[in-house]
Amino acid sequence: MALQQAKVKAVFFDFMGTCLDWHSSVVRSLPPSIPGVDASQFALEWRKQYFIANNQRYIEGLEPEDIDLTLARVLEAVLDQFPDVKSHIDTQAKKRLVEAWHSQPAWSEVQRAIQSVREDLGLEVFVHANGTTRLQLDLTRSSGLRFHMLFSSELLGVYKPSPDAYQKALQLVKLPPEEVVLVAAHAYDLRGAQNVGMKTIYIHRWTDDIDEDIEKVKTEFDVFLENMETLPEAIANI
Repeated sequence: MALQQAKVKAVFFDFMGTCLDWHSSVVRSLPPSIPGVDASQFALEWRKQYFIANNQRYIEGLEPEDIDLTLARVLEAVLDQFPDVKSHIDTQAKKRLVEAWHSQPAWSEVQRAIQSVREDLGLEVFVHANGTTRLQLDLTRSSGLRFHMLFSSELLGVYKPSPDAYQKALQLVKLPPEEVVLVAAHAYDLRGAQNVGMKTIYIHRWTDDIDEDIEKVKTEFDVFLENMETLPEAIANI
């Protein structure tokens, strides 16, 4: 007799990239004198180097750093790589750029998808993301998205993809990993969740995982989606 599959009771959502269009916010905060292509490439590189900096802290066993400090430090290094952009950036512009990460719109289909997961499927929904609690509070306000709870690396005391990052959140919601699905646009994050026994749904965003082999990623997780339009159905059938 086949074992009955565990029913999903909660969904953890990665936030920036997965639910939110960080790229538009950052590009919009750059001086308009910077050509659009340069602004986009600069934003993508800043985001990429932010992930590298976070991963280095994780490898070194350091506790989570305030995301504003990480972004500001990485910004200085990335500006050196983009002299044509740097020439337009003064101290006030740097401040505006870091602040831009605190106000991001949701991708167009996300609000309806999360509302359906909450109301139609009756599931609990949580943010589970690296960053600070203040950042997540600001982003829920700017995006209009509603969650039952926000779990930041600051609050949990550890970065994803550490197993502790997932296990601590699971302990707090008192659910076993097989009853929780992580929705994320980052393969490293989903691999971490997969390693502790969680279900996984990959959301493909053009702004993120720019160095991943997406054809390989398509085969790694329980579900691969190009956006969240069919997310409720995917969760119901996972």
